[in-house]
Amino acid sequence: MKILFVEDDAMNRRVVGEMLSAAHIDMHEAEDALTGLRMIDEDDFDMILMDLRMPGMDGMEAIRRIRKRTDEKRHVPIIVVTADTAMDLRGECLDNGADEFLIKPIEIRALFETIAFTIAKHKKARQAAAQKSDTAAA
Repeated sequence: MKILFVEDDAMNRRVVGEMLSAAHIDMHEAEDALTGLRMIDEDDFDMILMDLRMPGMDGMEAIRRIRKRTDEKRHVPIIVVTADTAMDLRGECLDNGADEFLIKPIEIRALFETIAFTIAKHKKARQAAAQKSDTAAA
């Protein structure tokens, strides 16, 4: 599995990188949203972990741009990772295209449970879409 972590704090990237490395997950890092978007243009990722509060473009705008793509990359699962605990923020993130939401500091168990849940949810949605497409074609 190949994950892109878009996060401006180097310590957070290091900590999450160590967690993912222990599970043999290949993590790539972007220190800001624009760099993350360029990396998505150039490579394929199985999942994106996206911080919200970054200098320049914030993570919410980056999520909206990913979801507006016209290629298959618009479907990549996105988990928001933020220290912001505003009550309505989770809903706003989901409304803007995020799949899941984690609050920092990230606990390893919560990280892996959220990754597994998000992958399963995406797999189920893709299967349902394929079945719907097959039915419509018949």
